[in-house]
Amino acid sequence: MPADPEGPGDAPRRVARVVLLDPEDRILLLHGHEPDDPADDWWFTPGGGLEGDETREQAALRELVEETGITEVELGPVLWRRRCSFPFAGRRWDQDEWYYLARTTQTATRAVALTELERRSVVGARWWTCEELGQAHETVYPTRLAELLRRVLDEGPPPGPEILDTEIV
Repeated sequence: MPADPEGPGDAPRRVARVVLLDPEDRILLLHGHEPDDPADDWWFTPGGGLEGDETREQAALRELVEETGITEVELGPVLWRRRCSFPFAGRRWDQDEWYYLARTTQTATRAVALTELERRSVVGARWWTCEELGQAHETVYPTRLAELLRRVLDEGPPPGPEILDTEIV
């Protein structure tokens, strides 16, 4: 979830996201919406922008705790990297996102430290099977998440981060 956008012409916001899997290989997604339009909604992986001099790994774990309360995590490799640009809360956000694989046995979620903007736009979390994702009619980001997740579950993590197509919404 965005915190502070970069100014026009600046480098994209550096973001760490978490592909969190439980022991049944379900993925945790957060449900969000445009702050002033709950009908404009989507599902997305936990994560957010780097703060100060923290590493992407530190940001991934911090954001996971803040957005889900989940602390018992085994952080794995970077699966994917993606550039994206999207409108949100009256601004355009340009981001360079890294998606980390992570595993947990802790499946209860509770947001513990949302920003004011997140409190207005994040409305819950849900564990999804890969099959449920593939059949979903809801908007999910990244848009090929079901296919990407199926490949990870079938073949394991890629040898290095896969560069996903740039998504501009």
